Amino acid sequence: MSDLTTRYLGLELRTPIVASASPLNGEPASAKLVEDAGASAIVMPSLFEEEILNEEIQLTRSLEAGSEHFAEALDYFPDVGDLASAGDRYLALLERLKAQSSVPVIASLNASSAGGWVRYASLMEEAGADAIELNLYHVAADPTRDAASMEGADLDIVRAVRGALSIPFAVKLSPHYSAMASFAAAVVEAGADGLVLFNRFYQPDLDLEALEVVNRVELSRPGELRLPMRWIAILRPQLGPDVSLAATSGVHAGTDVVKALMVGADVAMVTSAVLRHGPQYLSVVEEELRTWLDDHDYHSVGQLRGSATQATSGDPSAFERANYIQTLHSWTAPHVLTDESPSS
Repeated sequence: MSDLTTRYLGLELRTPIVASASPLNGEPASAKLVEDAGASAIVMPSLFEEEILNEEIQLTRSLEAGSEHFAEALDYFPDVGDLASAGDRYLALLERLKAQSSVPVIASLNASSAGGWVRYASLMEEAGADAIELNLYHVAADPTRDAASMEGADLDIVRAVRGALSIPFAVKLSPHYSAMASFAAAVVEAGADGLVLFNRFYQPDLDLEALEVVNRVELSRPGELRLPMRWIAILRPQLGPDVSLAATSGVHAGTDVVKALMVGADVAMVTSAVLRHGPQYLSVVEEELRTWLDDHDYHSVGQLRGSATQATSGDPSAFERANYIQTLHSWTAPHVLTDESPSS
């Protein structure tokens, strides 16, 4: 039987299958089902600094409402310091998950201010997180800020967090940096122990009846794995074996985990497949991975890892532009219009 153990962010994992951030990991009962189904680590949903700030603003407005007319009413409310914020609830959840889990629990942070990144990352470490995932998730929509300033600000965040933590952390990147290979190397140099590729940007839609912008979440599809595969294959030989790499987006089957490992990932993170099929589906993914390894005479995950990076592939150009024309020419139309075809 193949050895599925792997190492990610300095953590020894039973398999390379990690349950990435999802609503299931935000409740102790469902998180336990995810773990029992075979997740080798659990990534919590992100703590958003905006949620904390919004709660504080709304609470302040509520407490101050009418105070100009009924000042004595302020005595009826408890001290604000006695109320649990979104951050407090998140840290309490982290402690509960750690208490019940036999696998590593990775906290996730998406802050909006320089101080917020450091403060909440430190609190997560104190609450018992085994590692932290930093989500650098923003849209570069300010025309007065160029790519260099945006990337410089992100690197400052990574340096600040590194200086505040003793536990490992990974940075979850979007695929939209102007020079991905250079920026990825800079993130590692700034102190990140690993990279998670990639963040999925949830795009707004339009309701044509209400004439409003609406938010709709769409689960990933297997084809989305190709983007992280390409960049992991490119980055693995550049960053070296000591930098942890996680593939996320499009991992739906055991064969997807195989592909992620082949291009050099240490783990493959699963979300959409679990939301679509339920926590028990993780055991299906693991069995498919094990069967593939056994059928192809691989004795371990380590033996497979990195066998198809840009440095080890028989066709390194396949991960860059040289394969562009071949990819376009690979398309075959299922039906070609001919004289015999029925006209519309």
